[in-house]
Amino acid sequence: MNIEEQIGAKIRDLRNQNGLTQEELADRTELTKGFISQLERGLTAPSVSTLLDIVECLGTNLSDFFHEEDDQQIVFPKEDYFEKEDESGNSITWLIATAQSRSLEPIQGKIQVHYADKAYVVRKGDSFIFQANKKHRISSASKRVSTILWISSPPSF
Repeated sequence: MNIEEQIGAKIRDLRNQNGLTQEELADRTELTKGFISQLERGLTAPSVSTLLDIVECLGTNLSDFFHEEDDQQIVFPKEDYFEKEDESGNSITWLIATAQSRSLEPIQGKIQVHYADKAYVVRKGDSFIFQANKKHRISSASKRVSTILWISSPPSF
């Protein structure tokens, strides 16, 4: 289904939910019944201002009109992890590949935290937090692989 058909279907659904005929919607928006019919069938696309008038007459706004409830993946098995090695040889594993779009970025890898002029070794069970307004980086802390959960909001990678 193309975008014109998607918009048309949403307009038709909202019109029906509001108990309006195409003619009643056309009268309220100062458009023709034929234009409303073409919109609903995806044969034409409205201008932004026309779409704004239509959705307001249907009791909503553009934000809600375009908001889609989708089935989001909740559980991410190990097979979904995304692994990468950076140019310094540090191993990074993204536990949730789509986390950046959710303002959350859990990763795991080998680390030592360098913040400002100091270096901090982060051991098993340790936590760390800092403001990213000073020079900082992460590097390997030892020859053994360490696993961490890194949450950055908003993501800064």
